[in-house]
Amino acid sequence: MKITCNRGLLQTAFQTAATVVPSRSPKPVLQNVKMEATSDRVTLIATDMEVGIRIDVPDQQAEIPGSALLSVAQFGSILREANDESLTIEADGQGILVRGERSRFKLPSGNPQEFPDVAEFSESNYFTIGGRLFKELIRRTLFATDAESSRYALGGILLEFDEDQVTAVATDGRRLAKMSGPLGSEGNPSSGDSMTIVPSRSMQLIERALMNTDADVHLATRGNDFMVRCPTATVTTRLVEGRFPRWRDVLPNRPEAILIDMTVGPLLSALRQAAIVTSGESRGIDFVFGEGALTLRGLTADIGESEIQVPIAYDGELISMCLDHRYVADFLKVLDGGRNFTLNIVDGDSAAFFETDDGYGYVVMPLARDRAARPKTQEAAAH
Repeated sequence: MKITCNRGLLQTAFQTAATVVPSRSPKPVLQNVKMEATSDRVTLIATDMEVGIRIDVPDQQAEIPGSALLSVAQFGSILREANDESLTIEADGQGILVRGERSRFKLPSGNPQEFPDVAEFSESNYFTIGGRLFKELIRRTLFATDAESSRYALGGILLEFDEDQVTAVATDGRRLAKMSGPLGSEGNPSSGDSMTIVPSRSMQLIERALMNTDADVHLATRGNDFMVRCPTATVTTRLVEGRFPRWRDVLPNRPEAILIDMTVGPLLSALRQAAIVTSGESRGIDFVFGEGALTLRGLTADIGESEIQVPIAYDGELISMCLDHRYVADFLKVLDGGRNFTLNIVDGDSAAFFETDDGYGYVVMPLARDRAARPKTQEAAAH
């Protein structure tokens, strides 16, 4: 194998592929990225046997077709530290030779035939979705997953496919994020009643691989695998086993609710100011609605207190609730500062529901005030 390629383009693709590579594995071959070079493309392949990726390096081709195993540690460092605009990579039975204009590296290499296969996307029945929308679905829900939960279903994003709509849902039991958007199809893909729960780590990889967000993305399930194809990459991942909570029961349906229109930027700024006096043990902030303002109050012993006001169009009876400022900030940070949203509230003991006009909804459960402000040692003693 012999190729001469643009170092920057190769580095970008290699870094994405390398996120799949396990730092430790009983199979040392998995700690490499496999390069396949043909007369019309160069493809990088990586897997940890749970998730795999095939990613094309744009506008590259082989002078001599072939394949090679590239060490993530050493080859990745060459790509990162080299100053050359282009690199020539040659592979034979003796190892890998990497040459720049003023540099030369010789690396040992294993047998590429021993690398596990990562399937290409060959499905004839699949869903289609705009790349920009799918990236946004992931970004607006991923933060609400719970990778540390013993309930494994909470460690992924649920995808529900209807005839012309997809809904992504994530929850950690204390908050829930969901977003819906239009969906197309090719052939006759099955939406079914089976749960498609994609691991959080796999969704992070998919979001990173979605570079050309204007193009359509193809989605398909094959047994217990989920496959995503975008113009430059294919990702295959095992699905999370288990049952996802009945998330629709969490979404509030409250005719008596108070609806308050707000803007992301001013609330996020005020929230960051109020959170200055919070800590890891004392994370609750009081949200007080009334008299034409939302007042945010923070109070932590030995740190201080804060009070920040944001004007709102609500002059009704005072409503006070205590919310984890990090959970509210997570919702605000995935939206543009100028975007408007509606806050749906009833009282201080009921969930707060944040909703935009483009299919995005977010539920946050209130904190009990004694637990929100109590130091962790006192909370543990109370049990």
